[in-house]
Amino acid sequence: MKLYNVGKIVNTHGIRGEVRVIPTTDFIDQRFAPQQKLYLQTTGEPLELTVEKARQHKGFVLVKFVGYDNINDVERFRDHELQVSGDDQQPLEDGQYYYHQIIGLTVKTADGQELGTIKEILSPGANDVWVVQRPGKQDLLLPVIDDVVKQVDLDNGQVLVELMEGLE
Repeated sequence: MKLYNVGKIVNTHGIRGEVRVIPTTDFIDQRFAPQQKLYLQTTGEPLELTVEKARQHKGFVLVKFVGYDNINDVERFRDHELQVSGDDQQPLEDGQYYYHQIIGLTVKTADGQELGTIKEILSPGANDVWVVQRPGKQDLLLPVIDDVVKQVDLDNGQVLVELMEGLE
């Protein structure tokens, strides 16, 4: 079973078994909905957890899992990734992509210059920012806007971009 990250548990919250999660998904309401199955990535087999309830709070998602009713039950979950099964991923509309589809793509300019590889996606505000790892240079931060990202070609593993003034 292929698993994909949807958040990281960074701490506990209160004494009733809630955990504080930094989400890494655009589908917060779906991923943390009641009865949703999530997997906690540990050193061994992933632990299947069922969401009892979740709510957004100060940039985090506070999640309570079925059967984990106090802080002692969830203390060991801290600093672990929460994942969803690939079977639970919904098809996306044209022009939308899951993070795992973007990370690892080669970035090229319209004139064929290879810039590097996308190593991370940041979600600081209105649009995502792709972090492009460049050999021998500092990482390039590409805003994911129509003026910059011209084409995403998953079949060939590349992204075509047009660098605006001041990006490089």
